[in-house]
Amino acid sequence: MRMNNTQEKMYDPALYSIHNRLFFRLFQVGNSLDRQCFNQLGISPVHWSVLGALSRPHAKTGMSFSDLTEYLGVSRQNLTLILKRLERDGFVERLIDHQDRRAKNVALTALGHKNWENLQEQIFSFYHQAMDGIAFDDAVTLIHLLNKVNEGLNRIKIEDVNTKSLNNAFE
Repeated sequence: MRMNNTQEKMYDPALYSIHNRLFFRLFQVGNSLDRQCFNQLGISPVHWSVLGALSRPHAKTGMSFSDLTEYLGVSRQNLTLILKRLERDGFVERLIDHQDRRAKNVALTALGHKNWENLQEQIFSFYHQAMDGIAFDDAVTLIHLLNKVNEGLNRIKIEDVNTKSLNNAFE
C-alpha cells in the first residue's frame, strides 16, 4: 500500500496494531452476539434491536421508517427486509401517521408487545451473564468509548485512489 505524505506522518505501527486489534475484537464481539442471541433467545440482534426500539414509551404510536433507520444505524434496504419478517411473524405493523396521512409509522402489534415482555427475563439473564465481572463504571465508560468509535466511523471519508480501485474490484 502506498501512502501519501499526510498518511506517512500519521502512521504509527504501535497505534496501527492496537487499532487493528480493537476492530478485530469488535468483529468478534458482533459475531458472538449474533450467535448467542440466536442460540439463547431465538432471535437475531437486529430483531431484538427493532423490538426494543419500538417498545420504548415514546414509540408507543410507532416510529417513522426514517427515524427507525437513523436510530438503529441500519440501511433502508436492510430495515425493509427485517420489517418484512417481523410483519410476517405478526410482531410489527405499519400504521398511517396521524399528522401526515401519506406517511406510515412502524409499531409493535399486541403480539409484538407480548413477545417483547416475554423476552425480558431472558434478556436480563443474557445481559447479566455477558457483563459478569465488569464494574458499573467500566460499563458506562465502555458505552462512552463505543459512542466515540461510532462517531468516528460515521465521519470516515476515504478519498484515496487505491481505495477506490479496491472498492471497484469488489463490485
